[in-house]
Amino acid sequence: MTINSPGLNPAEVGELPAVPLGDAINPATPFRRVMAVMAMSYAGAFIVSAVPTTLLLTTHLLAIAGPAAATAFSIVTGVAGLLALIAQPLTGRFSDRTKARFGKRRSWILTGGLASSLIVVGMMFTTQVWQVVVVWGLVTIFVNVQFAATGALLAEQVPAHRRGSMSGVLGSMAIVGPILGLGAVSLVPTMPWLQWVIVGGSGLILVIVAVSLLRDPQLPYAPAVNRLTLLELVKSYWLSPRKHPAFGWAWAVRFLVTCTGAALTYNALLLVNRFGYDKNTVGGPVLLLTLTYGVLLVIFSTVGGVISDKLQRQKPFVMLAGVIAAIALVMIGLAPTVGFLFISIAVLGVAAGVFLSVDLAMSVRMLPNPANIGKDIAVMALANTLPSSVVPFIAPAFLFFGGYTALYVGLAVFGIVGAILVIRLPELGREGDPRWALITNPKYADKIVVE
Repeated sequence: MTINSPGLNPAEVGELPAVPLGDAINPATPFRRVMAVMAMSYAGAFIVSAVPTTLLLTTHLLAIAGPAAATAFSIVTGVAGLLALIAQPLTGRFSDRTKARFGKRRSWILTGGLASSLIVVGMMFTTQVWQVVVVWGLVTIFVNVQFAATGALLAEQVPAHRRGSMSGVLGSMAIVGPILGLGAVSLVPTMPWLQWVIVGGSGLILVIVAVSLLRDPQLPYAPAVNRLTLLELVKSYWLSPRKHPAFGWAWAVRFLVTCTGAALTYNALLLVNRFGYDKNTVGGPVLLLTLTYGVLLVIFSTVGGVISDKLQRQKPFVMLAGVIAAIALVMIGLAPTVGFLFISIAVLGVAAGVFLSVDLAMSVRMLPNPANIGKDIAVMALANTLPSSVVPFIAPAFLFFGGYTALYVGLAVFGIVGAILVIRLPELGREGDPRWALITNPKYADKIVVE
């Protein structure tokens, strides 16, 4: 049997299962169970990564660096973002090739979750900024190992017609996890060491339960037979937009719209520097802002995913999300009161929910090669990871020339451009229509090989 897939040359690959492009390749775990597995893994990873960036890193750096905390925060998160760029594609490539009896994805989900949960606890022992950079860098690397391996399950074990719903659920985990984590650490505001233990312990429990529920047998073919050379490792970070134009456009859209959400990491600093909150009591308002954002994100991502599956449309959701996010960011940048800030954050939550309701489903649909799912989806995931390093690195320039207003208005432009570029993508069922970017350019189709 051969696989009916643009960009895949069966003669070069060998025997592959007859599965349409984009359908689940090896749905070994029942849908509801794999949904629980992915949701718990995502929630745990987001607790470990988002609770510190939303609150704990800010308060920790304020205690260590004082007035230089904003700059230190940008350095810490920026360096960690760059390290994440290294971790995800390599994990994808290695997990594609993994033949462990424990499971090709499950092994890496457990490794990433265990390591990040244990290392993050070590943050309570750091006393200098460079130490925070090192510890947070390691945490970020292993969190992205967990994300990369978990994300591959969407293509391998989730039916194509259920991916909108799945995308909505996973999108909601980006805020449900942090809200639960923030709520837990807010119960012990005067015990910073216990806050880090709570974050690490939550991630540890969730990843252990997740992998215990996952069935992860080997795929019925072995796509990776060539030796893993240095060149092959370098290729882990690249998928040619000339050969796969739809993937390139989808990557750009994802990057731009995700940049708008990076504004949330500055909530605590905004409250302290613009509205005069004390660093020791800012945790409460940050939790309320995150809760406001999160409730709307969960509602719109979950409902939006179901509606997307029913309508069989994804592009309108992304366009709407980019525009709403831009409006919300301008509102945040001009917010004269805390009350207005809450309204603005709520609008941004709507935008994030609408986008996340289709983000993963649309991204998986643009993957060109079922034999390299782990690697390719990890390259796509860089569009989610890069904003966490790009925005902190450009933020000091915006803050210097125009303060927080310039920062948020500048990020609004990213949302508008992302909404415009999604026009280039094919809609569901129209992947081969020449009016839109093709999954694989016919000019290169006979040269595409399984890596």
